[in-house]
Amino acid sequence: MELSTAFMILLAAAAYWLWFRLITRRLTGPRVWPVVGSLPGLIQNLSRMHEWIAGNLRASGGTYQTCIAPVPFIARKQGLVTVTCDPKNLEHILKNRFDNYPKGPTWQAAFHDLLGDGIFNSDGETWLFQRKTAALEFTTRTLRQAMARWVSRAIKNRFCPILKTAQVEGTTVDLQDLLLRLTFDNICGLAFGRDPQTLAHGLPENNFSTAFDRATEATLQRFILPEIVWKLKKWLRLGMEVSLSQSLDHIDAYLSDIIETRKQELLSQRVEGFHDDLLSRFMRKKENYSDRFLQHVALNFILAGRDTSSVALSWFFWLVSQNPRVEEKIVLEICGVLAQTRGGDPARWVEEPLGFEEVDRLSYLKAALSETLRLYPSVPQDSKHVVADDVLPSGTLVPAGSNITYSIYSVGRMPFLWGDDCLEFRPERWLAASPDRAKDSFRFLAFNAGPRICLGKDLAYLQMKSVAAAVLLRHRLTVAPGHRVEQKMSLTLFMKYGLKVHVHPRDLRPIIACLPKDKTTASSA
Repeated sequence: MELSTAFMILLAAAAYWLWFRLITRRLTGPRVWPVVGSLPGLIQNLSRMHEWIAGNLRASGGTYQTCIAPVPFIARKQGLVTVTCDPKNLEHILKNRFDNYPKGPTWQAAFHDLLGDGIFNSDGETWLFQRKTAALEFTTRTLRQAMARWVSRAIKNRFCPILKTAQVEGTTVDLQDLLLRLTFDNICGLAFGRDPQTLAHGLPENNFSTAFDRATEATLQRFILPEIVWKLKKWLRLGMEVSLSQSLDHIDAYLSDIIETRKQELLSQRVEGFHDDLLSRFMRKKENYSDRFLQHVALNFILAGRDTSSVALSWFFWLVSQNPRVEEKIVLEICGVLAQTRGGDPARWVEEPLGFEEVDRLSYLKAALSETLRLYPSVPQDSKHVVADDVLPSGTLVPAGSNITYSIYSVGRMPFLWGDDCLEFRPERWLAASPDRAKDSFRFLAFNAGPRICLGKDLAYLQMKSVAAAVLLRHRLTVAPGHRVEQKMSLTLFMKYGLKVHVHPRDLRPIIACLPKDKTTASSA
């Protein structure tokens, strides 16, 4: 009997091994182990996940497939993940076969409590309706003017005074934290017309901001756990699911008050000034939107507009501090524009933040921001669900029910796309005269591409250029000695320990000496 049992176990093990070899023979990515799949490699490289993926993609020519642990015995397709950074594949997924690659049930289930069926968490007709409605608003000049007003006020009255104080007192500041507060105040103002003042003097805590942060963190944790696990924790009210529930209650109360107040203002027409925020624009439309829908409109745009710009600016200021040549060219361009628009007196240059006509002229600064996003995209990777069997342009078969991850971080770090200097911070590659300028939109996915390309791309550049110009015109930043700049492994590419910097005064005299004389005298003449 014992011999028979041992034989059956040995037979089962052999059968499993043959089955395992059969399903993994075409997998070209990191090593897949029996039972545990690719989990060992995943755990070993958890702290450098994006670099690990980029290395795997370089070794496999831009696309590979792997099995997520544990290697499934029945639902093989659900365990199969295709990873790619090949622009041809990306165009296929994000544009040509767009309907075959939705966000899918896993993503939507995780985000539903926070974002509902909002534009960033929906597919099909639900997404298309919201996209068309929002697109009409984002094309208006008045929305851009509104964003410019919110950004200018925050820079002049809050951000610059904080940096000036740090300069005078010789203290360090966490620039990433300041930028997160600045962009949160701005996006809340643009989304629903109320300023949470998280960047006010003393950097106060704001209940809505705190609740939003906790809700986002708890939602992101759901991606670490299998769906059945986090759903069980939600049902039993365990761990961060409790925090999520409490935070959502606070967010609901806060936004309900704003919506009800705005309804009364719009009905009575007793409004001081014209509300040009997104919430008011949606409420003015003929459609009778529910309060829940309006809340999700606001929350979806806050989630999209807050972290992305602040994280991009954090990496930008770090890269600029490491590249004095680039910093000098940016400051020279800013001074050249201001000399033409405000005259030759530098004192007038810092009286007010740059207007958006002035910001529009800063082409080298935009190139430096684009180069930052190429190397450090705010959203380093995204995933799609495969609806029907398909073959990618690279020849890779993707079965229905599986998932595709496209690594935006890796796209910017492939020599076959950007050349042997792909890891260098070189803004010149974005200028019109550069032969390797990114003409192919699927080589640069920081703002997504295809039908889901970011509606707020121009507003994001407006905000980033305004903040960057204001800081670099007035200050020189250096990273605090001993401070570690590392990536945080999350859906957004935060700096793990923030960005601690010393703030020094900017000496403009060497820059002014380099300006053509006609630029410094044209306006005054």
